[in-house]
Amino acid sequence: MATIRLLSLGCSKNTVDSEVITGNLQAVGHEILDEDSIKNPQIIIINTCGFIGDAKEESIRYILQAEHQKKKHRIEKLVVMGCLVQRHREEMMTEFPAVDAWFGVHEMDELLNSLSEDFEKTNVHQRLLSTPEHYAYLKIAEGCDRSCSFCAIPLIRGKHVSRSMEDLVEEAKILANKGVREIILISQDVTYYGMDLYGSKKIAELIQKIAEVDGIEWVRLNYLYPHQFPMDLLDVMAENSKVCEYIDIPFQHISTRILQSMKRASTKEETYSLIKTIREKLPNAALRTTLIVGYPGETEDEFEELKTFVNDVKFDRLGVFKYSAEEGTPAFDLEDDVSDEVKQERMDEIMELQQEISLEKNQEKIGKKFHVLTDRFEGEYVVGRTMQDSPEVDNEVLILDDDEVVELGQFYTVEITEADAFDVIARVC
Repeated sequence: MATIRLLSLGCSKNTVDSEVITGNLQAVGHEILDEDSIKNPQIIIINTCGFIGDAKEESIRYILQAEHQKKKHRIEKLVVMGCLVQRHREEMMTEFPAVDAWFGVHEMDELLNSLSEDFEKTNVHQRLLSTPEHYAYLKIAEGCDRSCSFCAIPLIRGKHVSRSMEDLVEEAKILANKGVREIILISQDVTYYGMDLYGSKKIAELIQKIAEVDGIEWVRLNYLYPHQFPMDLLDVMAENSKVCEYIDIPFQHISTRILQSMKRASTKEETYSLIKTIREKLPNAALRTTLIVGYPGETEDEFEELKTFVNDVKFDRLGVFKYSAEEGTPAFDLEDDVSDEVKQERMDEIMELQQEISLEKNQEKIGKKFHVLTDRFEGEYVVGRTMQDSPEVDNEVLILDDDEVVELGQFYTVEITEADAFDVIARVC
């Protein structure tokens, strides 16, 4: 049996894959080292991301560092897996000769077999959680049937494949028995769940079933696609107190011309109409989006249109990506005619605008009370989140714990006392 450290890069879907791998390896006797361990591993596994240019560069940087460790005889074996391998295996095998084995996103069984002779088949419920023990991601489907021009996910992960409701509810029960209190449902397109298995979108029914699991107190959804949005989902959020009123929709842009080039199916008018419906049905919901700036052909007027959109809607949470030309995608053949300098300037402008919006929204919370879940200690604070905040990407509540009575993984009612652009300070009521 070996000591193994797995470095998981990229999105929460990669996180789940990594947790399944380490859980299965631990189950057969391997020792899994966490990030804080000072013990040297015999084997390093790197689960790469290949989504955009910055993510690829990060993956390559970690591979180079691990190759250096192997050349210095600090580790015995280096295994690289995941999205970047799925896309560029042949080139990477040439570029990184010190890597011992390569596995794509659909080769989890093969990876585990290479490290454990007695291993037979991956148990997707056998996970070693890398998140705090009170919340966990639940991947409800693999792949994507959308054809967004800029996105390489269908090339990497394949077509959309839903897991059965029975299997997902069973995993939710297993997680709840481990102490998980918040389940975060993820896939490339959560709203599409069930189309392949049941012939219609079943995400509303699924979250109702997950919310019924004993021990689960919050159910959150990430990655909702705007076109043909399932309106019954809004009804469930309004009626079921366990389902977070949290709408994470990556609109990507607002210009109809850009959206059509992106193959996003929605128009400017449809986007505004959907947002109006969401806010009518869920007036207290947090609305989160991600946008792309510098898409091929994006004019100054279209960028100003995007800024107006951000200012009009006043999103609770917002992230921005600079367009990255990805091989094999339809947009790759378009002229990438917006310079890196202009892309950076546009990203900065959007984020400066959002910072003002976020500060205004946070200041409105001063003196109000919120239900929060505590995640970690940080200096003099206990860091928590409201129902409107997903871990790692959203705002945080910094709780002053003068009496040292606040525990992690617990729910508390707090009153907001101070606010800045992206965090608020609170005291337990």
